[in-house]
Amino acid sequence: MELRALGTSGLHVSPIGLGTMAWGRDVDPSTARRLLESFVAGGGNFVDTAPAYGGGVAEKIIGSALSRGMPRDEVVIATKAGFVVRDGKRVIDTSRGALLDDLTNSLRRLNTDHVDLWQFHAWGDAPLEETLAAADSAVQRGLVRYVGVSNYVGWQTATAATWQAALPGRVSLSSVQIEYSLLARRAEVEVVGAAQHHGLGLVAWSALGRGALTGKYRGGKVPHGSRAGSQHFGWFLEPYLQPRSAAIVDAVSHAAQGLGLTPTQVALIWARDAPQVATALVGPRTLEHLDEIMEIEGKRLVPPIISALDDISGGHNALRDDA
Repeated sequence: MELRALGTSGLHVSPIGLGTMAWGRDVDPSTARRLLESFVAGGGNFVDTAPAYGGGVAEKIIGSALSRGMPRDEVVIATKAGFVVRDGKRVIDTSRGALLDDLTNSLRRLNTDHVDLWQFHAWGDAPLEETLAAADSAVQRGLVRYVGVSNYVGWQTATAATWQAALPGRVSLSSVQIEYSLLARRAEVEVVGAAQHHGLGLVAWSALGRGALTGKYRGGKVPHGSRAGSQHFGWFLEPYLQPRSAAIVDAVSHAAQGLGLTPTQVALIWARDAPQVATALVGPRTLEHLDEIMEIEGKRLVPPIISALDDISGGHNALRDDA
């Protein structure tokens, strides 16, 4: 798999990234390990995780794979800090102490001495300069190689990048992770432009529209065992099971039929090749779904198909080369 630079940084990542949000809950550890091994064997290297995923279980699974012999230099480990679940409640704490504590715990679970990409999971109440000072400290101590932000809106992304670029010695931001798919193009309003201006690679989470773009929910169906049908993930899918989304999913399915691809593949190629995207994250729960995803290597959508999908999902992307 041909790697891409993460923005203007020296870190190179696979254009498809393996997301681990469901690991430890919908994906059991043994299946998760097989997914990771197959992903890396297929040329993927970018693995995105967080302390909040499975209450730390996702990080432990990656650490277990490393302890079993997976070469550390074959995996770009991207984890996060500042957002955890404590006593069943979501807590955002972006203070310097909390962030560095999160990092210490992540390194222990991951069974590694460094994280390739450390991302602040959300904008918090702590002063931004304090939050970003934690990044400088972590890099200086060799615990982190590159730094990014996650779920920041446009002005937050630009403010953080500008602050870090203001003085020599501060660590430049390398990426911004944001939800981005044919069902979620809001990032194009400001985040993608901010990323382009500041040389940040875009990490597109939920590139398959939280699973809706696979086509499995067409016609209002909610298959048994699907995320939409689960108590813990039903709320996550609900926004994308509305009439507007159905029209987009139908368009993707029709394009797939004409191209001899699957809806999953069409939607993922669109996200992978969108302007500024460095890697598009997917969260397959089975090896069969991962195989379907990995088969898009070398495949592209022709401009008329891209334009048609753009039009039905929100309009022309002004950052495309032909704008």
